[in-house]
Amino acid sequence: MPGTAAAPGTSALPDRPAETLALLPVVGGATRVPLVDGTSRVYANLDYAASAPALEAVADRVNEVLPLYASVHRGAGYLSQVSTALYESARTTIGRFVGAREDDVTIVTRNTTDSLNLLAGCVPGDVLVLDLEHHANLLPWQRRGATVLEVAGTVAATLDALRAALAAHPYALVAVSGASNVTGESLPVAEVVALAHAAGTRVAVDGAQLVPHRGFSLARSGADYVAFSGHKTYAPFGAGALVGRRDWLDAGEPYLAGGGAVRDVRPDRVVWTTAPARHEAGSPNVIGAIALAAACDTLAALPDGALAAHERALRDRLVDGLQAIDGVEVVRLWADSADPVGVVTFSVAGHDPGLVAAYLSAEHGIGVRDGRFCAHPLLARLGVPAGAIRASVGVGTEGEFVERLLGAVAAYLADGPRARYVVVDGCWQVEADSRPLIQVGGLAALAATAAAACGPALD
Repeated sequence: MPGTAAAPGTSALPDRPAETLALLPVVGGATRVPLVDGTSRVYANLDYAASAPALEAVADRVNEVLPLYASVHRGAGYLSQVSTALYESARTTIGRFVGAREDDVTIVTRNTTDSLNLLAGCVPGDVLVLDLEHHANLLPWQRRGATVLEVAGTVAATLDALRAALAAHPYALVAVSGASNVTGESLPVAEVVALAHAAGTRVAVDGAQLVPHRGFSLARSGADYVAFSGHKTYAPFGAGALVGRRDWLDAGEPYLAGGGAVRDVRPDRVVWTTAPARHEAGSPNVIGAIALAAACDTLAALPDGALAAHERALRDRLVDGLQAIDGVEVVRLWADSADPVGVVTFSVAGHDPGLVAAYLSAEHGIGVRDGRFCAHPLLARLGVPAGAIRASVGVGTEGEFVERLLGAVAAYLADGPRARYVVVDGCWQVEADSRPLIQVGGLAALAATAAAACGPALD
């Protein structure tokens, strides 16, 4: 939606609302970063949709249990028994957080991508998926020959197309995003579940963006599976989860072949165990699971509606402010979508999104994402096939960060960058960048490796 016109050198931003404070404290919330003018600012992290910072409560929990860490499940030692109890308690907490039913199983994975690839090896039939999905919820199904359904121009029309597709073919599973990582929008999960179940089809929800920002319940929604990531749920310690119906997971191909996934091994045969152990071969990420459980408990303890209200205030201000800047367009999937999560993607007409993102970082201390967000078909559908800019919020976001972004985008269009930027290996950088490195080990090669790590805007 195009913004309203503003006089040259000014912005038409609406009046600033009352300050929004962070809902929960996060690690690094006060970290300062250097700017090209020689000053520094508190880092305005508006990239929660990619990876969220750790909650302070999560870091405290990790520090508490690290001295107790030992091997799990088959250790006779006291700390092995303690670690096993902590790990299995974490599994229960994670399942409870997403409304697991009594007979559901919770498998600890690496992340959402890992979870959906695991599930893809267990589905005993054809799969239907929409073309709006993050690659994590597209490529595992596409690789096994899934039907990819084009979304329509409205939520209502997309649901009609889904209903027709389910009536035309007996699918075993529909895989659907709980919230788009590009626009924050979603189809109503309960309605998708009703359509699918009426056709004898199960539903898997990619909860990577939904679970940390709105909460989710398998029991209430009726969905059959949900996958989500710790690194998006304020627990960036390498664990995620797949939670859902046991039967397919008990019978499906073991995700990894290795110790812990078996009941008996002989030279000529293997007897695999049931889920969750069937899919958790090797030493599990005990600390990651405990961290994710701590994040789940902390988010669950928030007052009802507080999480949604916090993000809604930030998102509404962000959208209203961006739309008031001439030359900026906020992209949306559907005009009739309701209650999107705190993810906003926008384009700046005539300007490379990578340059805008580099400017926001180097001159204003703002972290956003640019590119195609691992959702190439969706970006093409939205009319920005070369990429766009995404700002996303979470429990640690303050209103000042949103105001800083709005002011910086307006200043970029009115005055242009102060520094000179060049493209190196497909990535925009400050030319002859003199900003000092933060004093922490491992950054000596940052200047040499940053361009290679960035590469072309493929994700």
